[in-house]
Amino acid sequence: MPSFQQRKAIGDAHEQRVTHELNQRGWHVSPWGQGIMGEPVRLALHHTTSSLRWTPDLIAARERQVVLIDCKSRMTSHASRRHVVERAAVNAHLQLVAWTSLPLYYVFDNLDLLTPYNALGYGQVGPRTTAGSGSPYLLVPADQSMPFEDVFGRPSGLQAA
Repeated sequence: MPSFQQRKAIGDAHEQRVTHELNQRGWHVSPWGQGIMGEPVRLALHHTTSSLRWTPDLIAARERQVVLIDCKSRMTSHASRRHVVERAAVNAHLQLVAWTSLPLYYVFDNLDLLTPYNALGYGQVGPRTTAGSGSPYLLVPADQSMPFEDVFGRPSGLQAA
């Protein structure tokens, strides 16, 4: 199993890619969540049941629209064509959406998008794992995903005529 630092490096690279893709579409992006917390706080939070453990990675705005983004790197099975999201994260994100009245999107490596509602509605409970928190996962068919462009637009200069 990769170490936390290895998983974090992969996640950071995915967050940078998503940030770049959003910037190309006129979105302004700021880091958010555990990635901006100091190590002692992050480690202490990991040992709680607080919903803050699943705070999304990014917050983005374009004009007056604001969205929350949780980047999901290496969370898609190429064999089964299913995306994987921790059930505890989905539960926390449903609460966050209700509390903030802001949309939240999971962005996978291929830039597929799901919302917590999609994950809950289309997902099937998968096995517990030893990686991450060890909590149950929801397995969501990739064909239930939305294309990145449908939500965030096309990169500047590539807008449809």
